[in-house]
Amino acid sequence: MQLTQGLTRARSLYGRRVAVTSGDRHFTWDELVDRIARLAGALRRLGMESGDRVAMLGENSHRSIEFYYGPCWGGGVFVPLNPRLSEAEVLAQLRDAEPMALILDPALAERAARFRAEVPSLKAVISAGGDPGPAGALPYEALIAGSAPVEDARRGGEDLAALFYTGGTTGRAKGVMLSHANLFVNAMNTLVNARLESPPTQLHAGPLCHLAAGGRVFTNTLAGGRHVMLARFRPPELLQLIERERVTGMSIVPTMIGMLLAEPCFATADLSSLRVVNYGGSPIPEPILSRFMARLPQVDFGQSYGMTELSPIATHLTPADHRRGGKRLRSAGRAVAAAEVEIMDEADRLLPPNEVGEVVVRGPIVMQGYWRQPELTRRTLRGGWMHSGDVGYLDEEGYLFIVDRKKDMVVSGGENVYSIEVEDAIHRHPAVAQCAVIGIPHETWGEAVHAVVVLRPGHSLDATAVIEHCRLHIAGFKCPRSVELREDPLPLSGVNKVNKTLLRAPYWQGRQRGVN
Repeated sequence: MQLTQGLTRARSLYGRRVAVTSGDRHFTWDELVDRIARLAGALRRLGMESGDRVAMLGENSHRSIEFYYGPCWGGGVFVPLNPRLSEAEVLAQLRDAEPMALILDPALAERAARFRAEVPSLKAVISAGGDPGPAGALPYEALIAGSAPVEDARRGGEDLAALFYTGGTTGRAKGVMLSHANLFVNAMNTLVNARLESPPTQLHAGPLCHLAAGGRVFTNTLAGGRHVMLARFRPPELLQLIERERVTGMSIVPTMIGMLLAEPCFATADLSSLRVVNYGGSPIPEPILSRFMARLPQVDFGQSYGMTELSPIATHLTPADHRRGGKRLRSAGRAVAAAEVEIMDEADRLLPPNEVGEVVVRGPIVMQGYWRQPELTRRTLRGGWMHSGDVGYLDEEGYLFIVDRKKDMVVSGGENVYSIEVEDAIHRHPAVAQCAVIGIPHETWGEAVHAVVVLRPGHSLDATAVIEHCRLHIAGFKCPRSVELREDPLPLSGVNKVNKTLLRAPYWQGRQRGVN
């Protein structure tokens, strides 16, 4: 199993069709594969050897697709980095991965000299713009044009293909080691779930520095589909791209769905070309999902659950499940073809249906481990299962219900309160646009349930009304003890999830015990 197989197949079947649309640039499959082979040649000429890492720091563009494949074509490993991180965080990841080259977005060109000085492994910094880069940086387009295409190195199977960094908000970031087989099997799982009848036109709306969005690159290529690039998620631009390019599919996270619903243009945009929308990455309140589905009645909706360590998808909720609605709509679906999903207790014993415990997964989608962190790898992959850190249960038919992340579970007075249940109740109030539920210190109960709420424009609500509304839907001990009402949107992480770590920080600062 080689990731580059998808490229050569697409070129042989659809060589003259457009493969990538990025702004006003379009490349056919013939052109795209030639550019990837030339990028691989340039990297080899710069000193890349088998297994060497190549990093990229930049927004979505056609170069993102070329970067996903170029190092692999040349025998190396690609390492996507998040441009929204601080310079210190990026430097820490670069020093950890030790890449031989870094492809740098033009907007970040001023960092080139410091990266070269502080990352000893770097043999080259490549400026991703078409113009000459900063001093010491090589221009990307000139490298492509000036390099001869090389033959595919044909690495595959258990050979390392990528490092994706995750979990860097506290402590050392983790480089998730994913093989060609990991990513190829995930792409095949997604193809089975999608049941595509013809090559799709896939909009890459999420940042490709994260595998939640990036996994679709390999799936779409295997399907011979066109990649449509959105540099950064902005609702008006996304809607315009769907209209102009007649996009048939996209993958988004729940926060993006909320932002689209709040966008005035969403109600009138021509979205008739859309056929498939997949979402995942975090739980979604049922009222938000219902509103989104009602706006797009022609769309087949799918939900995926997983994480970077699972390449990234472990379960899928089908379009048929979405159409049936009911309780299943609150689930994350059932295990994909190449995954076993179970629930374990704290002693790593398998639990029967409807018992709450930790979600564990095994199969060919499970990562090889964490880069240069053997002890963390051992703990996470103990007993042959990948321990997710998520809390949930399986029903009698194998549908997975995610109750919460362990870190998002509030333990108040000896009772476990799962934040998603409280958030779902708050979202049922028509005045609420966004909300996040966290645990904050309490001298008596240890932790108290606290809600941060953003109201819809033109609506008013006070803390007491929020709490009383919750009492209509959930048990009293689960209701917020305090509520913060704010006008500004909730802070988001690099993958557009609500950053609860940032919301918790002021409450736990200076305490010996905190919530992680």
